[in-house]
Amino acid sequence: MDIVELIIDESHESLAIDAVSLVEFPAIESEWIFLSKDTKNNLSLAKVDEHKRLIIGAALIPNKQIYRRDESGKEFYVFFSESTVKRASELYLMNNNQSSATYEHRDTIHDVTTVESWIVEDTKNDKSNIYGLNLPKGSWVLSMKVENDEVWQDILAKKVKGFSIEGFYIDKLASLSTKVENKEDTNEDILTALSEILELASYKDYPSRAILNAQRAIIEDEMRGLNATKMSINIGKKLISRSYLSITDIKKINAFLNKTKSIDTGKYSDFGTITYNLYGGAAMLNWSNKILKVQ
Repeated sequence: MDIVELIIDESHESLAIDAVSLVEFPAIESEWIFLSKDTKNNLSLAKVDEHKRLIIGAALIPNKQIYRRDESGKEFYVFFSESTVKRASELYLMNNNQSSATYEHRDTIHDVTTVESWIVEDTKNDKSNIYGLNLPKGSWVLSMKVENDEVWQDILAKKVKGFSIEGFYIDKLASLSTKVENKEDTNEDILTALSEILELASYKDYPSRAILNAQRAIIEDEMRGLNATKMSINIGKKLISRSYLSITDIKKINAFLNKTKSIDTGKYSDFGTITYNLYGGAAMLNWSNKILKVQ
């Protein structure tokens, strides 16, 4: 099974970390803990401090292999290097995303704010040890204040148990060198590996209609106060600036458009239409279909 390294697209660093999502099943398999005034209770998770309302956990763990399966059913693992984790944590703060949070990667939630963020430098003396997290060097740890009553009740009920980041990354095939160096591999294996490297190709010739769709969606969303997610707004801004899109970006946009086209009513008073067109709408769907068909 392929192992793919995820790296930050240097030309679009502002999209590296759009938000932190509260999820039931965190991909890095690290659940948060509740902060209690009693250190012993912190370690045993016996109590929850209703007044502090803090959740603490790992946002990213370096070199942790995370299982994934794409739209075609292909299975693989992804991971972040220690340097990528550190850069992601920096960009998260530099782009003022401390209050950008979502619920299960779907709904934007308010009154959930990052109050502390740090990288584990010394595993023996790191602050995370106080909470019994036992994280490896280079891990990115977050402490979030939860003032949203509904979300807090879900946390208490363990409906959500950890953090999951939202953002765009370039796929880097970490297993390529192994494939090419293995003399037993066939020419077909090598060609397959090389074709995967083409995933790093980028495009900016998407149709003007897709840009116009994104422009109108941003304006309508602001005027009507529909509160589209920050990730959707950032995608729209990326299209408007005609930024380069990697094949990975195009696949994600295409998958989203195929999933949401049924909620596009054509009326910008509807949230579904706003969301669909922030991703470029029908024009972007048709264009991305053609690009992916060639690939």
